[in-house]
Amino acid sequence: MDRVQIGCNYVKQPFWKIMLGVPLIYLPLITSVPFLIIGVLLIKTHLSYVGGMEIKSYWEFVPSWISHRYRNNEQPTINIPWYFLSHYRAFWVFNCKLYCPLSVALFSYATYLVKIVENWWCPFAHEQKKTYAESAIDESFWHVDPEELAKLHPDDRKNPIWNANVDKKVK
Repeated sequence: MDRVQIGCNYVKQPFWKIMLGVPLIYLPLITSVPFLIIGVLLIKTHLSYVGGMEIKSYWEFVPSWISHRYRNNEQPTINIPWYFLSHYRAFWVFNCKLYCPLSVALFSYATYLVKIVENWWCPFAHEQKKTYAESAIDESFWHVDPEELAKLHPDDRKNPIWNANVDKKVK
């Protein structure tokens, strides 16, 4: 299994690199989340205007709070002398119950929506299209018009990711 190598290298990093790297955890989110939220709202609006229904909500991507292993009074803390906030449970609760699950859910949700858009407008196979199955749709733009449907390659006409009626409509 391919794995990212990080834990084995952390202990080898100079102190200045770690100190410089810690705030970089938050800066990408602070700079990208507002734009991502706007993007999600625009994509959802687009999908609703072209007829999209039964689209999952953002909250379906957020893990349940009870799925977290630790309560506030049990939350492990790291006693890092140079990082004063690490001594407080509230710091770890914020990171582990809010920052991580909500931000990962937001990026996952945005990806889900973009894959729906891709399946609607571009039902053309490529090597990564199998990963778009989580955003499967009933019919693509090309499937709703019989003339356009005829223009598609047979594999694109019959792909169940963007054509739920494979056996009924396509011959």
